[in-house]
Amino acid sequence: MDLTNVYSHFHPDEHRFVDKAAEWIERAAFEHVVKKTDFLDPRQAFIVSTLAQRQPDVNFRLDGGYGQAERKRAVIAPEYRYLDDEDMAISVLSVTSEDSKIGSLDHGDYLGSVLGLGMKRDKIGDIHVLPDGAHILVASEIAEYLRLNLQQVHRVHVLTELLPLSELRTAAEQLEQMSLSVASLRLDGIASDVYRLSRAKILLPIKAGRCKVNWKQVEDPSAALREGDVVSLQGFGRFKLLEVEGMSKKGRIRVKVGKYV
Repeated sequence: MDLTNVYSHFHPDEHRFVDKAAEWIERAAFEHVVKKTDFLDPRQAFIVSTLAQRQPDVNFRLDGGYGQAERKRAVIAPEYRYLDDEDMAISVLSVTSEDSKIGSLDHGDYLGSVLGLGMKRDKIGDIHVLPDGAHILVASEIAEYLRLNLQQVHRVHVLTELLPLSELRTAAEQLEQMSLSVASLRLDGIASDVYRLSRAKILLPIKAGRCKVNWKQVEDPSAALREGDVVSLQGFGRFKLLEVEGMSKKGRIRVKVGKYV
């Protein structure tokens, strides 16, 4: 696959993944190799989809265990391979506890504890935080290891069980809504207000490559945001620009933002 023109559409830091995805697709098309990936974030899934659609001799499928999944595994195969019934090797790790403090744990607590067991982020799908624990989508190949070894989440002793996908409980997306008045829709301006950082302090992580907009790395602080954009800043969480409400009498822009909690 000639990637000369493809690279121009992606950030330089994504070229390594582009190369990897292109190799999966070429091997499926010309060597009849079936590739099942780890969990991909939405940006990686977009890259795989874009490249796969350029190659008529391959078939591919994305699945995260349920319809609205954010993180998904992909299976890439020769065009003649039927994939609708393909086992995507996704398990549900149920985490519960008799400790009432389980209800105070958040997404970062569960993810941190799983990664602390030596797991790669790529092996973990969506995490659904529930009032009585969590349901974590994981690659089946590491599910039993997690069941045996995940015994504590942020100092709360937990019990684990593996469940079929049919018993998955999903959590509604929780956003802490904020109404802001900003001079423009620049990334640095809105992010500084959301994270309560000065404009000078917000520039450092953005220019250092620690900021993503819609899962794509963005290093330009002046990049304009649009309704629906999801912004993440390493170490500070992420937010979604829910609505651009209009101009105030003082000429500022009123926006509604949802910070993920």
